[in-house]
Amino acid sequence: MIYAGTSGWAYPAWKPSFYPAKLASVKFLGYYASRLNSTEVNYTFRRFPTAKLLDGWVAATPAQFNFAIKAHQSITHIKRLRDAGESARSFIAALQPLSEASRLGPVLFQLPPFLKCDPGRLKDFLVELPKDQRVAFEFREPSWFCDEIYDLLRGANAALCLAESEKLETPNVQTADFCYLRLRDPEKLTSQKARKDLLQRVKDLAHRGDVFAYFKHEDSPKGAIHAEELLASAKD
Repeated sequence: MIYAGTSGWAYPAWKPSFYPAKLASVKFLGYYASRLNSTEVNYTFRRFPTAKLLDGWVAATPAQFNFAIKAHQSITHIKRLRDAGESARSFIAALQPLSEASRLGPVLFQLPPFLKCDPGRLKDFLVELPKDQRVAFEFREPSWFCDEIYDLLRGANAALCLAESEKLETPNVQTADFCYLRLRDPEKLTSQKARKDLLQRVKDLAHRGDVFAYFKHEDSPKGAIHAEELLASAKD
């Protein structure tokens, strides 16, 4: 299965190219979910979500829609995975309304760019995570890109987030039975050829398992439009 979307959906600047000009902001998620089948939630990086909030997201979206959730900063940026197992389990437990509704995708642990490779830290953290929850790790310091780290991720069926940005590109290494892509380099989406190459890459990855692909969002609806194009092309 291919899941594609953007990081978030609450962007009035997407009117009228993506959202209808008169669409109320409270209806953004429902409309977004009528065109795309997943979103990556950044809100949870700063706040633990309430059950009421998550129930609202479930009610606003169809059964096949999926939420990928960014882990709280207390886990990744304050504790930096050290002695963070209990915090991670509490965070994942807070996502239960999504899990019970079969709407919970991977939890993304995005590490700070100043954190250098520490295999022991990662190994200790991985063993603390629930085995039935898909997780992905985005490393933003290149020393993490090595065989020792890949082997640790494979042992836990945790995905290496394949992140592409203007600053850093993750090696194309698969470590889990699913793939997680963060597509943040606008230069790679400016041409039809680049988007065709991306489609073929995603199709190839989908032969090995589910693919979760999230485009850059911010003030332009281009990411959402690219995601919709990807989903449509993948059906051909």
